[in-house]
Amino acid sequence: MDENTSNFIHDFIDEDIAEGGAYAGMQVHTRFPPEPNGYLHIGHAKAIYIDFGTAQKYGGVCNLRMDDTNPSKEDVEYVDAIKEDIRWLGYDWGDRFYYASDYFEDMYGFAVELIKKGLAYVCELTPEQTREMRGSVGVPAQSPYRDRPIEESLDLFARMRAGEFENGKMTLRAKIDLASGNFNMRDPVIYRINHASHHRTGDKWCIYPMYDFAHPIEDAMEHITHSLCSLEFEDHRPLYDWVVENTSVPSKPRQIEFARLGINYTVMSKRKLRKLVEDEFVSGWDDPRMPTLCGLRRRGYTPESIRNFCERIGVSKTASTVEFGFLEHCLREDLNEKATRVMAVLEPVKLTITNYPEGKTETFTVENNPNRPEDGEREVSFSRNLYIEAEDFMEVPAPKYFRLFPGNEVRLKGAYVAKCTGCIKDESGRVIEVLAEYDPESSGGNPKDGRKVKSTIHWVDAGTAVDAEVRIYDNLFSDADPDGGDKDFFDCLNPDSLQVLKGCKLEMSLKDAVFPHSYQFMRKG
Repeated sequence: MDENTSNFIHDFIDEDIAEGGAYAGMQVHTRFPPEPNGYLHIGHAKAIYIDFGTAQKYGGVCNLRMDDTNPSKEDVEYVDAIKEDIRWLGYDWGDRFYYASDYFEDMYGFAVELIKKGLAYVCELTPEQTREMRGSVGVPAQSPYRDRPIEESLDLFARMRAGEFENGKMTLRAKIDLASGNFNMRDPVIYRINHASHHRTGDKWCIYPMYDFAHPIEDAMEHITHSLCSLEFEDHRPLYDWVVENTSVPSKPRQIEFARLGINYTVMSKRKLRKLVEDEFVSGWDDPRMPTLCGLRRRGYTPESIRNFCERIGVSKTASTVEFGFLEHCLREDLNEKATRVMAVLEPVKLTITNYPEGKTETFTVENNPNRPEDGEREVSFSRNLYIEAEDFMEVPAPKYFRLFPGNEVRLKGAYVAKCTGCIKDESGRVIEVLAEYDPESSGGNPKDGRKVKSTIHWVDAGTAVDAEVRIYDNLFSDADPDGGDKDFFDCLNPDSLQVLKGCKLEMSLKDAVFPHSYQFMRKG
């Protein structure tokens, strides 16, 4: 994050660390707390940028913490993938890597503390009954167990931990305000029974804390100063503060909310992304059509382009939707400065230079990237037989068509000027070969006679071309808002989101290409 960057979060932090502020003299300490129940996506990239970038700006530190309080959906596969993605983006957490499960014993102790203070009780309402008795605006919630004696709740809570009760039989609820206008404060559940094996603690626990109880405790145990999270947690902040104020946690973090990232033509729900993977609508979490960071990486996105995207969309409290095209724009900007330009013919048709000597081959030297002379040059071969794009020839040209047609001449990128003399068709009338003559005085594509040629086309030498399969990706959804309204997002899938082209022809330099490396096909992106 640029040191000169500022937003409303930084304004709050500036006040907090100023003389007399709540965190004066303290190091700014943030955290990124993903749930290890799926792969990170572009929305997480914004949160990573804010959490790690804010710490960097203030010379502070940022923890990485796995929020593993729901064992039913978590897996070590996701933990490893999350680490890889964050490092790929260019951020590091040093030795500050934690799990929520590191604090399970502490959380249990703080829950017992709340019971002893008369601020929590064991409730035997079923989930359905709890919803039915939640009340409404102006109508308080209810629980017949709210005045349960402290000793009885302590005993039942210990027996919950010991595994005496089945799932859903009991919960531990905070005792706050059944009539609160903020429904999150109407005696929320802070522990539930879940007989599920945990990826780290195994079967040691059969009760697990709810996120709204665990999160403030985790932050406080790690001495986080500023807990930055997305806007949907704004209504949960009073509960966050209540937990911090009413337990003997060692510090008092401040929660600040920002608007999460929305991008058109995609979905950001990990549940929905998992469904796409499990139902095989995509090839996996790293399918290049997915908004996951590993998918974007496979599609050719660079970490710099994603960080620049996050920088430029800004940080605000107002939800908005960003055009997917702007993300692509940020990538193009980055690749324009670093990618090697190569020629690739995706829908090839043969071009024969009839006046070029048979058996002759020559090479032309071209820049790897015109914007970066320091990237050097490479050689491309040229001969009588070439491949060009089928769309670069029309026997009967459309208006303002300046590529190859009988009688017209074009520049062959980096080589010669060639004039079309005709074509050869098969029995069905399909063009299978274009014929042309070259000007030997126009070597390098810069004719000495100064004549103007309106079009330059790319090509590949047929004698050295590398055969390839090329996959062209479009938006996974054809609807700009697949999550909107009552839509089933499956109905919004774009049937043409993947186009597989076989028999493509690439220039010879790609035969020994070393990956990962960024390439751009001339004229084709």
